[in-house]
Amino acid sequence: MAGVLKRLVPKRFRKDEGIAIPVVRLHGAIMTGGSQFRPALNLATVAPMLEKAFSRKDAPAVALSVNSPGGSPVQSRLIYQRIRALAEEKNKRVLVFVEDVAASGGYMIAIAGDEILVDPTSIVGSIGVVSGGFGFPELLKKIGVERRVYTAGENKVILDPFQPEKEADIEYLKTLQLDIHKVFIDMVKARRGERLAEEETIFSGLFWTGTRGVELGLVDGIGEMREVLKRRYGKNTKLELIGGARSLFGRRLPGVISGEVSGAPGIGSGGEIASAAVSGLAASLEERALWSRYGL
Repeated sequence: MAGVLKRLVPKRFRKDEGIAIPVVRLHGAIMTGGSQFRPALNLATVAPMLEKAFSRKDAPAVALSVNSPGGSPVQSRLIYQRIRALAEEKNKRVLVFVEDVAASGGYMIAIAGDEILVDPTSIVGSIGVVSGGFGFPELLKKIGVERRVYTAGENKVILDPFQPEKEADIEYLKTLQLDIHKVFIDMVKARRGERLAEEETIFSGLFWTGTRGVELGLVDGIGEMREVLKRRYGKNTKLELIGGARSLFGRRLPGVISGEVSGAPGIGSGGEIASAAVSGLAASLEERALWSRYGL
């Protein structure tokens, strides 16, 4: 009630309570899917929070806390595009604060900021494209299993992990990687422009500390979110963390929840739960591999 009455008082008669800057955390590996048990960082999960943050009429800026080793280039670009679209629509300045890492897709998201600030020990960069997998043809031979694949179209199955690698398949994959890499490079050049240093290795896939990132023009400076925002917008500035929706039990939910069954929303059958557990394990291993690439 007190809050409602306070809003009814004209601003010129209110005690100076400072500006509230909305903060959105974009943390984790970037991938599609996700569930109520293991949310993933993708457009579906972050869109509601971004919409809410940019809708704060009295806020001159939106602060984004980025901590991601990368992942899906598509989801990275979709998040980037949504941030820029909202910033232009709502006329808000976007300040990005990097924590441990903003690399690969994480850096693609970070360049949506009008300004990128880091810790001296943050990891930034890795402007490149990587694909990985496993091959099992020899294992199948040892255990006496025969792989049978029937297709209509000679290139319908390429890079099959259960068949020997083919040079033509590898070359085709590399053409796809080069196309995606070019898109990434063009985005960085468009956003960072003349701030980028004349350094040949910037687009090679290498990554650097925050301090070196400043020298290369990949980021704008060193700074911690709370200190920077209070210095720029006043000592009474408040940081308002924007969260997603919560379940009945208080667990934060991703933007889209799958696996609902009739009569029991959000609760799957035994088979669905087991399948989700296996998928979750695979996602965990993939995410662990992404983080470990940067020594984290």
